[in-house]
Amino acid sequence: MNRVLKITSLLLSYPTKELQDEMPELVAALISADLAKVQKRRLIKLAEDIAALDLYDAQERYVYLFDRTRSLSLHLFEHVHGESRDRGQAMVDLKTMYEEQGLEIDTLELPDHLPVFLEFLSTQPADEAAELLGQTSHILTVLRERLKKRDSIYSGAFHVLESLAAGKAEPKLVEELLGMPDDDPDDLDALDKIWEEEAVTFGGNAGEGDCGPDRLQRQIRAAARKAPNLPKTENSREI
Repeated sequence: MNRVLKITSLLLSYPTKELQDEMPELVAALISADLAKVQKRRLIKLAEDIAALDLYDAQERYVYLFDRTRSLSLHLFEHVHGESRDRGQAMVDLKTMYEEQGLEIDTLELPDHLPVFLEFLSTQPADEAAELLGQTSHILTVLRERLKKRDSIYSGAFHVLESLAAGKAEPKLVEELLGMPDDDPDDLDALDKIWEEEAVTFGGNAGEGDCGPDRLQRQIRAAARKAPNLPKTENSREI
């Protein structure tokens, strides 16, 4: 599971020449990975697709999907807190959890960027990784649905992540997220309106069902408090 999480983290990162050059190694690692055949094939197809594209085209597609389309943002807390103050504290908690368990963020990405989160999970015991990933299941499901609607090959990566997560997405959270406007990055007026809306919360953030984003934040805080007693690990990009 850890190897699959790490590879998926790379595949969901901004395409670079270095990443394209690594694709044969990533595909070979996937072939030998302990993963269901259908899920393995989804990741291999994505890897081969990214490698085959002109680098500029691969980068343009990535930016169009994940940077210019807010409803497809790979920043997890964007779908939970929007631009509210709570997002800042959630970022601090998440960054603390990473650092206290030996993972130093050396990129310009925010701690809640999905590839960074998956990189962290790939260093954790499989059951803990599955549990934390499961707290984002509603976000993963919605992103998969929206990417599938766009006939995007990236939807396959979210199929895989859902299969690795502990538990199923809470239907109410999925419904509320899908009820948000699925913005068109070419409609600038509509985008301005969406960005001006107040922060969205789900289920009143009252812990209904004890699942979803609030539970994730409680686990992050708990992990940060326990972290000094845990062994440190060095972050590595090796597959």
